[in-house]
Amino acid sequence: MVDTVELEAAAFRRLLRHLNQARTDVQNIDLMILAGFCRNCLADWYREAALEAGLEMDKEQAREAIYGMPFAEWKARHQREATPEQLAAFEAARKRHG
Repeated sequence: MVDTVELEAAAFRRLLRHLNQARTDVQNIDLMILAGFCRNCLADWYREAALEAGLEMDKEQAREAIYGMPFAEWKARHQREATPEQLAAFEAARKRHG
């Protein structure tokens, strides 16, 4: 019998591959506007899970686990400055969703 944790882990790894390999064009701000979470949120959740399990992990280690590379390298390769339109949409989404 397959453990559901294995299935969840496989789906999570696929999500990360999709975001970090197939869709590097999708900016974190776009994810925040549309879905209310981004790669950094995933890293925060990953770190929280590690800490709850008794594992020491800092923010940079968690981000590297999610991005598949140091965060500074990801930013240099893929992150663009947010446009005024993105910033306005982000602010409107934040007000709607708290």
